[in-house]
Amino acid sequence: MKFLDRLALAVFSIIVFVLAVLLCLMMFGWFDAELIISALNYLKANEIATNVTVGVSVVLILLALKAMFFESYSKEENSKEGILLENDNGKLVVSRDTLENLTNSVSKTIKGVESVVSRVILDKENHLIIFINLLVKPDSMIKDLSSGLQEKVKQTVKDSLGLDVKEVNIKIKNITNEVSPKSEKSEKIEKVEKSEKNKEEAIKSEN
Repeated sequence: MKFLDRLALAVFSIIVFVLAVLLCLMMFGWFDAELIISALNYLKANEIATNVTVGVSVVLILLALKAMFFESYSKEENSKEGILLENDNGKLVVSRDTLENLTNSVSKTIKGVESVVSRVILDKENHLIIFINLLVKPDSMIKDLSSGLQEKVKQTVKDSLGLDVKEVNIKIKNITNEVSPKSEKSEKIEKVEKSEKNKEEAIKSEN
């Protein structure tokens, strides 16, 4: 909610509250309506008080008209659900889930990425910032992987949505303990060779 909207809501809430209290007091006979009439007559008789009253009334009227007839769009509120895109034909809201899924899909195409979790935010200047947490494979070149992913994410978002990404921040959460097929094969060969070596030593000791 914008500042003017909050101000209008607060002012009118106070006015309604005061009027409701005064009305109740007058109905129960605890407040003399003549006091209000006397105050109005004083404001009307005093030129400065009259000008101030007219000025405040005009401001309140404008705030009321804005609240009633002009819809307010806040980029901050839109950023909670997504990114608002506008053109001559209308408006389009791209949800944060869409942006995050797009980022995840791009990340998984990068060699060496095992799993990915991303988060998209807008900063105070409404710049798009993406945070990516990665789980990478042991044989990954992390520096090359990161720079390649940053460039590809920025380019994909630009091509798909026409949005410029200010930052792509990558955090390597961990490296998987996955053993490649080649390593498993080498381990099996090593076990067989060790077993045969033990057998040969046992035969030599018997002789």
